[in-house]
Amino acid sequence: MKYVYSLFRDPRHRLHIRLRPSGAARDHWFVFTVTQSPDVKPGCIGLSLTQRKFATASIGQDMDIYPFDFDRATQCVSTIFLEVDFLQKKQSTNEPYDTDLMAKEFVSQFAGQAFQGGMPLAFSFHDKKLLSLVVKDIDIADMTPLKVGGEPKISKSDLGLLLPDTKVVFEYGEGSTVKLKGTSINRGKAHTSIINPSWDFQKMGIGGLDKEFNAIFRRAFASRVFPPEIVEQLGCKHVKGILLYGPPGTGKTLMARQIGKMLNAKDPKIVNGPEILDKYVGQSEANVRLLFAEAEEEEKRLGPNSGLHIIIFDEIDAICKQRGTVGGGTGVHDTVVNQLLSKIDGVEQLNNILVIGMTNRRDMIDEALLRPGRLEVQMEISLPNEMGRREILKIHTALMKQYGKVNDDVSLEELAALTKNFSGAEIEGLVRAAQSTAMNRLIKASSKVEVDPQAMEKLKVTRSDFLNALENDIKPAFGTSGELLQMMLLRGIINWGSPVAHVLEDGMLLIQQARSAESGGLVSVLLEGPPNAGKTALAAQLAKNSDFPFVKICSPEDMVGFSESSKCLQIRKFFDDAYKSTLSCILVDNIERLLDYGSIGPRYSNLTLQALLVLLKKQPPKGRKLLILCTSSRKQVLEEMEMLSAFTAVLHVPNLSKPEHLLSVLEESDVFTKQEVATIARNIEGRRVFIGVKKLLALIDLLRQTEGDYRVAKFLSKLEEEEAIEIRETGPVGYGWRAVCGCLHDCWPLVGIFVGGGVGGLFGMAVGVAVGLTLGIIVGLIVGLTFGIIFGFIAGEVTNGKADNGQPKKTKREKEDEEWLAWIMAANAAQSQSQPGP
Repeated sequence: MKYVYSLFRDPRHRLHIRLRPSGAARDHWFVFTVTQSPDVKPGCIGLSLTQRKFATASIGQDMDIYPFDFDRATQCVSTIFLEVDFLQKKQSTNEPYDTDLMAKEFVSQFAGQAFQGGMPLAFSFHDKKLLSLVVKDIDIADMTPLKVGGEPKISKSDLGLLLPDTKVVFEYGEGSTVKLKGTSINRGKAHTSIINPSWDFQKMGIGGLDKEFNAIFRRAFASRVFPPEIVEQLGCKHVKGILLYGPPGTGKTLMARQIGKMLNAKDPKIVNGPEILDKYVGQSEANVRLLFAEAEEEEKRLGPNSGLHIIIFDEIDAICKQRGTVGGGTGVHDTVVNQLLSKIDGVEQLNNILVIGMTNRRDMIDEALLRPGRLEVQMEISLPNEMGRREILKIHTALMKQYGKVNDDVSLEELAALTKNFSGAEIEGLVRAAQSTAMNRLIKASSKVEVDPQAMEKLKVTRSDFLNALENDIKPAFGTSGELLQMMLLRGIINWGSPVAHVLEDGMLLIQQARSAESGGLVSVLLEGPPNAGKTALAAQLAKNSDFPFVKICSPEDMVGFSESSKCLQIRKFFDDAYKSTLSCILVDNIERLLDYGSIGPRYSNLTLQALLVLLKKQPPKGRKLLILCTSSRKQVLEEMEMLSAFTAVLHVPNLSKPEHLLSVLEESDVFTKQEVATIARNIEGRRVFIGVKKLLALIDLLRQTEGDYRVAKFLSKLEEEEAIEIRETGPVGYGWRAVCGCLHDCWPLVGIFVGGGVGGLFGMAVGVAVGLTLGIIVGLIVGLTFGIIFGFIAGEVTNGKADNGQPKKTKREKEDEEWLAWIMAANAAQSQSQPGP
């Protein structure tokens, strides 16, 4: 390359030149620092390979060269930023380079040299591999203000002169595999390389998860914000795995997807758990290795400068079950788990991966996957609270509000209060259902489907649309079993006496205990009593009165045909679901039937018994409250099974035992008239009553089908058939006693003489022994006649004398019996006449 030799008047000093290849643009100038060398022919200039590439010049090309002088007051470099990489990629090494020593060496080698933006150069540092440096940025200092006592002005420039006190900062080039340490590293780029600080929950479409997001960032991403050298100095390793678990529809998949979008990382790989499995031997394990192949290759090539690779496993429990629990002889699931464990944190560790797993069944995942170093951060995504539900409603109604499609009577606060235990997906479904209801109002019902032409202006979602969706369309999976409770309370609660009032009163106290913050979190209650006493209805009423957002009914009716193990799993599912709600109530109905108890034998399911004993005593998670209501008709059996000690309280529900109890139920039923109730009251007065309220209500329902004249007699006869009331003495003993009394009434003088004579004789013998025989006989006769007359009169009065027709008078009870028998005979006769002949 030719040049004018006369430029170099003083070869002892370095000179700076402006260079432009011939044919290049007029403003296409490059500044170099040159020195004289005997190896370069006169009239020529020698450029290295990197310099020729930078200047877009070729060997033998003519150059336009002019001298260049720097203004040391305004063109001195204060800070120079250099990108670092290996000069030869194949000769890379994992040995770290100290940037502080490199900066000193660089200034020592290149002080007084001109540097231009984008200029490449080779750098030899000690005995290490040669490095390739590229000038990224140049900050120059304007020293002019120092003359007037000011501060130098720093500005960006494309050209500058390196001084011995220039600050040198190194940073990683794209694809660089150099390991740098020290303080002379550009940290601004590392500070913003992982997380975008402008992200927002509302824009991401996730609401009510502020606390969970903060916890995830604190645990999983804090170490990735700092530069790698700081992390190395702390000896800190990045979190490699996050497990999101919780009820369905709470936003686990959405959160994982948005985390991948939020980070400045490669697009996440989203894998559904079952997609990993393959029918060919070894292919399932190969699919796992393929997910990590790209991260492994980049880790080997770039080391700590590798980008973050995110792998999202949806339904991870499908492939990571507890080893040894999956049936079959192939052991595919076990080998897949082993492969995943070794890839996340095995012998060859990867520091550039983040595995996010999601599941509804955390208990099914292998324990080795949950240890620190693998899925270390485990976050429960639970049901949103009222504030969270309001945020979710705000997100899903934002567009409607923007275009004025929400009526003014819609209150998000009210809807958030009404949607207890709704998940995010269920709230979204509620909004869709309300929108469908609003649109349906504008569809004309005719032979064709037509829409109101003014639908765009009229269409608005109102409060009634949301309430209709709540009532008919969307029910929370972890809410109240409303339909079952309504079936149990179909007849309501009849307060027939103080026993019912006491049960309800004590039940409310126990509900308050379960709700109280000072309580342990678990309250279990047993309602025991005879069959048909109304225990289930009272338990359902207590569950309804609790106003807990989660109420589930565990009934033997839903487990007919279940094996013991299946029944235990189903019972445990009820309790596991209850633990996910803040306030929960479980109603275990007919507990002895749940235990398969049979009095013949007797026999019962010990596996189910042990499961219930454990669950009845197990405390719910911290911050959760659980109320358990159980019913049983076999208290003695439960006592023998040692179950009574598992309950916080035992409430007795008795049968109706007094006539006034029965009359209270009759008055509540509105089946009998006041006269009929009075007649029944006269017939049961003084008689013992023992019947369950459920049995009594069934009997009343039967009598609804009968006519009025026949109803009372049928009711009393049914009560006696069921032995619900004491049976009257209408048999041979009762009629025999009345016959004896009648005979005594007809022969009262004779009876009086005999009885009086006997008494008088005994009295005379006593007097004769005492005072003499003659006086004893006289006294005995007088006493005997007198006593006989009195006894005969009393006997006649006992039998109520005779009627005017010479027959004995009838008592009040005999008259009622005859009236009752007449009613029965008349009713039977009427019924026989109404039946058709043969």
